[in-house]
Amino acid sequence: MSAESVPCSSPVVLRPVLRALGYEGSLMDEEEEEEVALAKLVSGGASCQELTALCCWLVTELRLLCLLEEDVSPTSGPEDADTFQLEMSGVLSELHCPYTLLTSGHVTSRLTDAKNCLLLLEFLSSELQAARLLSSRPFPVPEKNEAAEELRQISLALNMPESTLSSPASQLLEGMRAKVSDLLSTLPESEAVMRPLLKVPLDPHQWEQLQQIQQTLRSEYECRMRMLVSRFHVTLQSFHWSERSKDREKEMFQVYTPLRSALTVQSHVTLAHILAMREDTSRIVKTSSGASREKTSCSVNKVLMGSVPDRGGRPNEIEPPMPMWEKRREWKGDSSQKHWKKHGRKKNR
Repeated sequence: MSAESVPCSSPVVLRPVLRALGYEGSLMDEEEEEEVALAKLVSGGASCQELTALCCWLVTELRLLCLLEEDVSPTSGPEDADTFQLEMSGVLSELHCPYTLLTSGHVTSRLTDAKNCLLLLEFLSSELQAARLLSSRPFPVPEKNEAAEELRQISLALNMPESTLSSPASQLLEGMRAKVSDLLSTLPESEAVMRPLLKVPLDPHQWEQLQQIQQTLRSEYECRMRMLVSRFHVTLQSFHWSERSKDREKEMFQVYTPLRSALTVQSHVTLAHILAMREDTSRIVKTSSGASREKTSCSVNKVLMGSVPDRGGRPNEIEPPMPMWEKRREWKGDSSQKHWKKHGRKKNR
């Protein structure tokens, strides 16, 4: 789109826009007519200090929202006009300005015309309006971005304002750290948070190894959960084999559905849980201790079974059968058989 096809804002329109954006410069003086004040502002071009001050204010507000790398400095006189135009050229290039009158031609001659200066004010003010509208929207959380979802959940848990969700990750984490520090300072000593279980800082290589260990354990957990869910399905199917269950399939399905939805195969344990662990996590308490039995004891545990008949069948009480050994029997034959065998052997020779 060329600059000639885009009409410039009139003085009547530009002043309310700047007032809505919060600008409080000399252009907002109500005693002077709007057209006259704006004509004085743009007539001097880049040599006018009031014009450069207004442009610097607009760029500064944009940098707070758009994180621009380029910046402009206010001028102290006509001798700084060329420097201002060079800096403004970098800002317009970073903002992808579509107006060729502001992006083409010699750099030091672009803001010498009043029409170009008015076009520059219109472009910067419209960019600032769009940036503020976008920043007022809630922070978009990608569906499959676990890190962004974790940051959003932490922000909501800390009751942080929604406007901070659109901030960069580094700024958001710094705000979370300050918020948590303030909350911890208000806790009484009896409820103070214990020291973390992980006291040694890890380097990137160690974190990578820890990530591999966590992934291995997670795969093992998911494998076991799939087996557990499969057993659950098989057990449920066995109940449907009965003739009486055919009339109660609806009731069985109502009981089965919430139980099945609670069995998720994926593990929700992440590396963040390691950082959240405290020293009391490593304490091992016996299940038979008094503190544990206070929550697990019930009336059923106190019922003792009476004497029952001994049905036997213990392997150590059964004696294996032993074979009966007998003496070797001697062979007894008559004399005729011995003579025949002896005579037959001679013939065979």
